[in-house]
Amino acid sequence: MYIVSEPRLLSDGQNQELIREDAAGYPPGYLRFLQRFGEGTYRGWMNVQLPDTEVLQPFAEYGLWGHDEDSPITEQQIAECIAIGTTVDGDFLAVHPQVAGLLWLPRHEERIKAISLQTQEQEDERTYAVVLDEIFRQVYGCSQEEAVYYEPWTGTRSHIFLRLPPVQDGLSLPELAGMCQAAFPSDLSIETPYVCLLFYRELGGYVRFNYAYQQEVAIFYEQDAGQAFAVMKQWLLSKGCLDPTPS
Repeated sequence: MYIVSEPRLLSDGQNQELIREDAAGYPPGYLRFLQRFGEGTYRGWMNVQLPDTEVLQPFAEYGLWGHDEDSPITEQQIAECIAIGTTVDGDFLAVHPQVAGLLWLPRHEERIKAISLQTQEQEDERTYAVVLDEIFRQVYGCSQEEAVYYEPWTGTRSHIFLRLPPVQDGLSLPELAGMCQAAFPSDLSIETPYVCLLFYRELGGYVRFNYAYQQEVAIFYEQDAGQAFAVMKQWLLSKGCLDPTPS
């Protein structure tokens, strides 16, 4: 698993709180993953967070999900759930003290889903990455084929958005991404029909070419990587990108 930047480790108090947690109630490897990598975002999809006993309490009164005899929990039990993650789309991943397995509370669907996992014989910090991939398969019915990466929440990450304007006979975004990869070979690259991500340890981040929007280029970097960021930004500007922010 590629780690985008140096993890922001949990505080002593947070670690002590996790040690006191009953690991049996959480998915395999979850607590160790947090202790090793800290909070962050897995594969641009799932926000891995410390256990939160309060965030779902108001949802017990919203009537967002239907409940019948096949529902894994009652509407009242929503308030007792412990959220352990959210997707970038706003879905919740949670556990309940009296319910085996995981609970998926979707933002755009009306039914809460129970997720069953096979027991892991050996458990370490890497186990939870496998668990998250299995959750993705069960929820979306497919697998993520791209490389595995994790973005720790460092609190020192910065970003800037540039724009590649459409110009007759000018570069397309995929062409610019290819030129960038040739000029600055990345430590990891992910390319889909919608986006290209080029990861650089020097940046503590990555350059994102948003094919879906056709013009957007973003640089995500750590604040102490100012020199590497300046070189990358200047190169992109020299290839026709524009900085829309006031100077």
